[in-house]
Amino acid sequence: MEEIKFEAALERLEEIVRTLESGHSSLEDSMKYYEEGVKLVRICTGKLENARKKVLTVSENGTEEEK
Repeated sequence: MEEIKFEAALERLEEIVRTLESGHSSLEDSMKYYEEGVKLVRICTGKLENARKKVLTVSENGTEEEK
């Protein structure tokens, strides 16, 4: 999956959840949506973790430029 912004990944993930919750997908399609959703969750989690680390660094050391 190419580089995707957090907001776009989250929006796509919400679409997948709505689709799966509707119950109108075949098993094969549901599995494809599930696999895509897992990848998107990992992307979002990684981006949130990077943001958390950045906030901690800035909180401890001032701005990043001061390093």
